[in-house]
Amino acid sequence: MRYVKLGKTGLEVSEVGFGCIPIIRLSTAEAVTVLRRAYDRGITLFDTANMYLDSEEKIGQAFEGLRSRLILASKTLKRNLAGAEADIDLSLRRMRTDYIDLFQIHQLSLESDYQAITGPDGALEAIFRAKQAGKIRRIGVTSHGIEMAIKLVKTGLFSTVQFPFNFIESAPAEELHPAARQEEMGILAMKPFGGGALDNGELCFKFLRQFPDVIPLPGFDAVEQVDQIVAVYETENAVFPEDLAAMESFRTELGQHFCRRCEYCQPCEQGVMITPAMNYPIIAHRMSGPKAAGFAAKTMESVRNCTECGECMERCPYNLPIPEMLKKHLALYDEHIAGT
Repeated sequence: MRYVKLGKTGLEVSEVGFGCIPIIRLSTAEAVTVLRRAYDRGITLFDTANMYLDSEEKIGQAFEGLRSRLILASKTLKRNLAGAEADIDLSLRRMRTDYIDLFQIHQLSLESDYQAITGPDGALEAIFRAKQAGKIRRIGVTSHGIEMAIKLVKTGLFSTVQFPFNFIESAPAEELHPAARQEEMGILAMKPFGGGALDNGELCFKFLRQFPDVIPLPGFDAVEQVDQIVAVYETENAVFPEDLAAMESFRTELGQHFCRRCEYCQPCEQGVMITPAMNYPIIAHRMSGPKAAGFAAKTMESVRNCTECGECMERCPYNLPIPEMLKKHLALYDEHIAGT
């Protein structure tokens, strides 16, 4: 494992980190095992948020006594001073630490949110106070909107920027990353697997390793997954013509509109299982139609409950036309049922 400087933060981190959403699916004992395996294999950067259910408590339990050897990053979705202040204190308690190395304002993509966090009694005021008090060491930001992310980078308010980056979402390499380098910011890459849409880990990391100052944050829920990705980093990186062809094949299959499985659209009051239903075409492509219909029957039948209220679209950071896409996926499912 190689260790690199995270921009001008003064932090040195492993060249691949650990995005901690997946450990919420595990029992505490299982999560501790996976987290410790990552640490034992050389991963030192662990990125979470207190909105990720019990991930912070699991991190706190896994790394008690090892705090000085880790870089812990967390986040807040709150836009006001009181909310952000409460989130910081909650994260500290849950992770059993008296400081957070990197605290990020999460999913800052709308101008209205930017005005809120920078205005009177905004979240930034709480974060500045916490930094002054020693509760946090560095301030970062995450976003899903490229134009806003570039604006945030140029404000000079943040030490790091976290944004989706993979071979089907490569636009950040054109302007966002150069702008961040200009400001000497650390660059973190969320969604290295396209939110689960990409199932070829070796191909994903062949692409990502071409950008050695961009630190990807894959999520793991099994020790085998940790070992697989760490093993990739133990080899020399080489991208061959057949790799480029495989990447292009994924781009063609997924198109511009696809679900990254972030699950911000859920829960649905009508009981629609939105995330798995949004990925039905991928399942159908990898199975036969009848098998896909049988496998995803419960999920796809729930789509019939959709009232097209639009609440899921309001919550989607990628502005996907979710009801419209679900309707198309349901029609495909019905075709597959008819063919059984």
